[in-house]
Amino acid sequence: MISNRRSPLTPLAQESLDALACALPNKGELTYEQAYTILKNSEELEQPAAEDIIEQLYMRGHIYEVEGKLRLTDYSPE
Repeated sequence: MISNRRSPLTPLAQESLDALACALPNKGELTYEQAYTILKNSEELEQPAAEDIIEQLYMRGHIYEVEGKLRLTDYSPE
């Protein structure tokens, strides 16, 4: 039987997702540069590491891209 549940995130990926969710503007989307800046300021990640985290979040279905901008799936930080 296949589960619909997502695999758990690493602690760093979860903290990064929380940081992105907290900083999400009212229009509900971020540019990649905004996301990199948020992760640098909140998690002290340089761009290559931030890119890896964003890719991990994308591959696991926590974020998606629309017209070159990032949006979070139904998510609110705890």
